[in-house]
Amino acid sequence: MAVSIEELTMNAWPAQQTVVHGGWLLRLAEGYTKRANSVHPFYAGDESEAALKRKIEACEAFYCRAGQDTIFKLTPFAPAGLDRLLESRGYVLASPSRVMLLTDFANLRKPPYQRSEITIECEDRLSYSWLDHMCAFSGIPSCHEGAAARIMHAITMKTGYFTLYVDREPAACGLGVLEGEYVGLYDIATAPAFRGRGLGERLIRRMLQWAAGGGATRSYLQVAQSNGAANRLYARLSFEELYPYWYRIKKRPNG
Repeated sequence: MAVSIEELTMNAWPAQQTVVHGGWLLRLAEGYTKRANSVHPFYAGDESEAALKRKIEACEAFYCRAGQDTIFKLTPFAPAGLDRLLESRGYVLASPSRVMLLTDFANLRKPPYQRSEITIECEDRLSYSWLDHMCAFSGIPSCHEGAAARIMHAITMKTGYFTLYVDREPAACGLGVLEGEYVGLYDIATAPAFRGRGLGERLIRRMLQWAAGGGATRSYLQVAQSNGAANRLYARLSFEELYPYWYRIKKRPNG
């Protein structure tokens, strides 16, 4: 299951360019998000240390030509010894995270009680107002908005862009990507002034309602281990860790 979920995450968040090298996927997207600008050592089998070194060097040359740092996304099913080898080559550990799977989809998709001051709107394609809200709530610099938009426009799966309003003021947002029986929850963010009010839970419940209407029966999301508030929310909603992942980063020369 874990490998299948990992494939879903890449479909839901496509890179602008992908190169296949010996079973590894090398992805580029103008540097916006590590998951769209990293090596995914996916399908390779058992390899010698010498073979891994040659492939790492090829990846480093690829990202150097692109003017980007070399980043590897690592999971428990990456080639044995790769993490240790990257560390020995000066790659720094970054962004330990987890993929979480919802264990009680049927219960959570039930709507919460209604509150007259709260409305939630869903758009089936990206709007620049939604993008502005997401970047503002998440603290993403405006210089990355163009790259973010290009990634989202490239999503080929069914999408739902959600905005939660409190007294007509945008307060939270999220993106749902539906593929088969799974819905991936992305970019769940609440405006700083509205945090701590339970809006994230209300938003997620509405997103799961939408997904269930499209045939979904399961849900996954990705979250940084350092994000305590988000991890507590997801655990309360019956999301459980399926597998961890992390990044190894090596700065390009003069980068």
